[in-house]
Amino acid sequence: MSKALETAQKPTDQVAVLTHTNSLLQAENAHLKRQLEWFRRHLFGQKSERRNPDLYSFQLAFSDLGGEGNTPPPAPDTQTVAAHSRNKPAKPTPPTEDGLFFDESKLPVETITLPCKEAEGLDPAQYEIVSEKVSHRLAQRPASYVILKYVRPVIKLKETQTLVCAPAPQGVLDNSRADVSFLAGMVVDKFLYHQPLYRQHQRLGSNGVTVSRPWLTQLTHAALELLRPIHQAQLESIRTSRVITMDETPVKAGRTDQGQMKTGYFWPVYGEQDEICFLFYPDRQHKRVAQALQSEHAPADAVLLTDGYGAYAKYATQLGLTHAQCWVHSRRKFHNARGVEPERAEIALNLIGQIYRVEEDIRAAQLTGKEKQSHRLKHSKPVVESFFAWIEEQFRKQDFLPSSPLTEAMGYAREREAGLRVFLNDPEVPPDTNHLERALRVILPEYNAAGLPLTPSASGRISDARGTPSGWHSPSPCAPLRLAHWRPSRANHAASTSASSAPAGHCSPLKRDRRKARWHR
Repeated sequence: MSKALETAQKPTDQVAVLTHTNSLLQAENAHLKRQLEWFRRHLFGQKSERRNPDLYSFQLAFSDLGGEGNTPPPAPDTQTVAAHSRNKPAKPTPPTEDGLFFDESKLPVETITLPCKEAEGLDPAQYEIVSEKVSHRLAQRPASYVILKYVRPVIKLKETQTLVCAPAPQGVLDNSRADVSFLAGMVVDKFLYHQPLYRQHQRLGSNGVTVSRPWLTQLTHAALELLRPIHQAQLESIRTSRVITMDETPVKAGRTDQGQMKTGYFWPVYGEQDEICFLFYPDRQHKRVAQALQSEHAPADAVLLTDGYGAYAKYATQLGLTHAQCWVHSRRKFHNARGVEPERAEIALNLIGQIYRVEEDIRAAQLTGKEKQSHRLKHSKPVVESFFAWIEEQFRKQDFLPSSPLTEAMGYAREREAGLRVFLNDPEVPPDTNHLERALRVILPEYNAAGLPLTPSASGRISDARGTPSGWHSPSPCAPLRLAHWRPSRANHAASTSASSAPAGHCSPLKRDRRKARWHR
């Protein structure tokens, strides 16, 4: 009898083992699919989250090009759709009434009068100027510097026999040779147009100005100190705003070791008067939120709009603030789940898209205050109710894996439902942090051909995330790395001059670079 029971239990145990193994394989298969979709999107797809039609659906196979044995496909069925309006593409700024394509108040105009050959050698009494024909051309002059020479005569008064002289002009920096115009131009070139100081130093030398390279660094620090009161005043204005938007983003700053860079964080804060300040902290600890805002006695109706990072929710709970959440961050979760659960992810994306269509109508009608709130309650609130009802319905079905990206997206949105509903009852609160995300573009690092971020070091040299100088340059991410694409820097030039003096058995840096080039071929 016991042998019969053991024989009957063996198939049951095998079925249980096979079921468990099957579930593990399904989870691993889903995980690998997500990885493949991530790599495919980052290597070949668009980085934008805009939902465009599949471009590959319009491509034809070789069998669709016609020929013998191929019949044309049947004509597709057509249907009549309702007419709709579409925004016109942006056009360049039209010329002014005078036919000018530039602003005369901002751009200097150099007038050049061209003589008429037929009037050469004639007396002015022999011809008459009837009119003028004027044409304009856009020209460029190399960056130029001007030396301001102040001459102050020293006068001796005969009556008192004393020497007097006009005082020296007051500058923004005491006893400095730099004029305020030079300081402003240097700071704008470096931080707005990303012109490193060492390149500005080279440009000064080309124009005959001999100054030291550290002098430019000292001037930059001094100029930034002059701007500190403006930054503090703007930051105080942001801290007193009723609606504050905040975020954090990593940035490479400083060096920890040879070839390695530290990771710091910018914590930008955005006020209700379209003001923004970037605060830098070396880490991402929760206490940085309180240090940045310093609003221990915030008003009762204050709102903090952020993403889903837990530090913001903790700070809002401690001070009793209304914590609004960003719909774009929730949408991004569903967008990333399209590769695994395309149908359900599309349902969520369509519902979120309806919310943003309502926001477009509000901007088109220029609604504010109570009218804006009433419009949101009438049109956006039913969509929000349908969105969270759909999420609850999906969780009741329980027909998807817990590790699915769709599960993560729905859980992310359900946990933040209260924060995602704040914008419905407050017309001053936007549904997302896009206005702050757009401001972060000024601090995003550049990327090299391998996709690694390039960051400027303290000396102005550009290095990637591994600390490798950007001397190796490939025209495109898909092009092979060859020696012809190598751009020598100063360090590489020094290595080439010392290659012949390297001891026996020692591989110079230049030889190593050549070996890398041959290997990549």
